[in-house]
Amino acid sequence: MSDVTRARHGRPVHHWRRDLVELAALFTAVAVADGVANLIGHGPDGPALLVASALALAATAGFHTWWARRHGHAPPAATAGDTGARQAAETRSAGPAGQHDGAAGMAGTSTLWRMRTTVKDEPGSLAALCTALAERRVDILSLQTHPLADGTVDEFLLRAPETLGAAELTRAVAAAGGASTYIERADAHDLVDAPTRVLGLATRTALDAAELPLALRQLLGRCTIRSLPGRGREQESVPAEGVLEDTVMRLRAPEGGVLSVERPYLPFTPTEFARARALVELDARLGPRIPEGQDVLTLPEGDDIAVRRIDTGELAAAKAMHERCSARTLSLRYHGPVGDADRYLNHLLSPRFGRTLAAQTSSGRIVGLGHLLWDGDETEVALLIEDDWQRRGVGAELLRRLVGLAREAHCDSVYAVTQASNTGMVATMRGLGLPLDYQVEEGTVVITARLAAEASSLPRYDAAHRD
Repeated sequence: MSDVTRARHGRPVHHWRRDLVELAALFTAVAVADGVANLIGHGPDGPALLVASALALAATAGFHTWWARRHGHAPPAATAGDTGARQAAETRSAGPAGQHDGAAGMAGTSTLWRMRTTVKDEPGSLAALCTALAERRVDILSLQTHPLADGTVDEFLLRAPETLGAAELTRAVAAAGGASTYIERADAHDLVDAPTRVLGLATRTALDAAELPLALRQLLGRCTIRSLPGRGREQESVPAEGVLEDTVMRLRAPEGGVLSVERPYLPFTPTEFARARALVELDARLGPRIPEGQDVLTLPEGDDIAVRRIDTGELAAAKAMHERCSARTLSLRYHGPVGDADRYLNHLLSPRFGRTLAAQTSSGRIVGLGHLLWDGDETEVALLIEDDWQRRGVGAELLRRLVGLAREAHCDSVYAVTQASNTGMVATMRGLGLPLDYQVEEGTVVITARLAAEASSLPRYDAAHRD
């Protein structure tokens, strides 16, 4: 029963006075228990009372054991008088006071943002920015830095609470030292880290020359890409290494001419310029190329046609098809009188301006052409079907595959420009089953199809599928 309370010279010291007190208390308790037992035991209901008391004590002990196991007790806190140690500090979740746990506060109510801001190139500038975001429960998913001559452009992918808007984020960043801040909504595709995204874009460009404009747009964000003719002073003004001018970069196109990339309000950084130039150089080294393969389709009348990608290498065959078309068919396609096809076919078939699908008979003769054309930030679709093959489903098959290519390129919509009298093209656009918008002006109809997520049934042109 002795208790070790302290140590002297490394040996435990026992208190004999405490032992005597504990023995006296024990004898007293025994005497009291004996007196109570005699008093109750000799009464009329004494045995019953003793049994009831024993059962009550047993039930109390059982309840205490169950409660202790279900609700474990923390060890008693040590006091300063016992060991001289400080009391343990109160434990709480990390983060600003009054906030819930981060996982609970962000679950199901977050928004992805892509943000770019310029900070001073000095120690602590990035830390101040991160602190300002952390105070508003904003999670930094990725960060890229673009060094400049007089500062650094920091590009963030953020996950913020749904209640935190773009304006409040911008104000917080400005208060932390950020300038020229640009912010826009992001999606799940942006969660891929920068090296992986760049390698993926390089792979797509290597497989298909038509991917270069799309790869540049995905690499640089919202921008307008134009291919300028390779004649005169325009090409001479662009050196081999390209030109970077604030929100505009110009690069020599591999097939001649100039690629002009423009992004309003957001200057390009030297890092972005170097990445874009590397993609263009890769494309130039690989030369002209399109994915091989074709789909063989059976039309309702039983004829088989093959659909495949073509480029300027099929210029002669495409021109021969134009010569077999009637003047009315060409007029409906090109919205007026048509002269020499060489003036526009080379442009239409070039991978720099879009993608072309050809419908061929079993003998290899082209009887239909479908074009998906990059028009700045928009995408145009156009069809030309030889007279003898019209109203047989060739145009519908080509259009459905063109829309599938547009979806793969992450286009929000496609539009077709035709004449109001071209009922065949209007009916083909309606056959897509997509929401359509119409704009009519002086006999010309612009039909815009919105590529809703529900239209996943549209076919995807698989270049690996071969006949």
